[in-house]
Amino acid sequence: MRKPRGFTLVELLVVIAIIALLMSILMPALGRVRKQAKFVICQSNLKQLGIAFEMYTSDNDGYFQEGFAGLPNCQPNRDGSNWWMDALKPYYQDNNVCLCPMANRFSEDIHLGPIGAKFYAWFSVGWITQDRWGSYGVNGWVENNQCEDDAYPHLRWRQSGAKGGGNIPLLTDNQWIDAWPTEFDDPPEYDDQDYRVDGSTHMDRFMLNRHDGGVNCLFMDYSVRKVGLKELYTLKWNREFRTDGPWTLAGGATRAKWAGHGTGWLKDFKEY
Repeated sequence: MRKPRGFTLVELLVVIAIIALLMSILMPALGRVRKQAKFVICQSNLKQLGIAFEMYTSDNDGYFQEGFAGLPNCQPNRDGSNWWMDALKPYYQDNNVCLCPMANRFSEDIHLGPIGAKFYAWFSVGWITQDRWGSYGVNGWVENNQCEDDAYPHLRWRQSGAKGGGNIPLLTDNQWIDAWPTEFDDPPEYDDQDYRVDGSTHMDRFMLNRHDGGVNCLFMDYSVRKVGLKELYTLKWNREFRTDGPWTLAGGATRAKWAGHGTGWLKDFKEY
């Protein structure tokens, strides 16, 4: 009887090399599939939150609530704040719906503290309800603010069903709970820029390269879609927001402009 012959060392090395080659080809594809799955889940989360917003406004005569975007409540019979996640809580069961899968971790960086980032969620501190966290932030101009000293009543979206709702942001990927963008806000100077505590600009809280050149956004008509980073300047954030402002193509924001002014990292992103 002939003795069975095993694999030679050369044959084993060839097999291992082939397996390694196949893995090198498959791993990037698997990585893209995982990112796409997270992207889809993120949009699904926003759609669920859109249903919660719709149910909330239906129960409140179509109005968004005072304190929705973090401003103090001014009515004497209302105690504490009414953040969007607090107001919507009765309309969803799992708070994880507020977490984008691309940013469901929490930073332990003392410098960032509770502030989120491109791949980190924000979380609650003492002056926010303790069991709240998330990766999305509300458009601060969406609020039925009743304060007598409100300086911007003419800019606010107080009710749902506004005309052109498909271009009015409601809730978007964000490094914090809220933001009040204007067309004159400077973009971030670098990718994943730290939160600007001085409030000098609010658009950069939304300008997170979280989904390959864009963010996911829930609009006032409760539709959800991906929005390009530069496209954020073309959305109707408040009633008088200029969608042809200085950071849009219509306003003269060419590639050369994006390449300068400390915003060079954005120069190759799609123009709007």
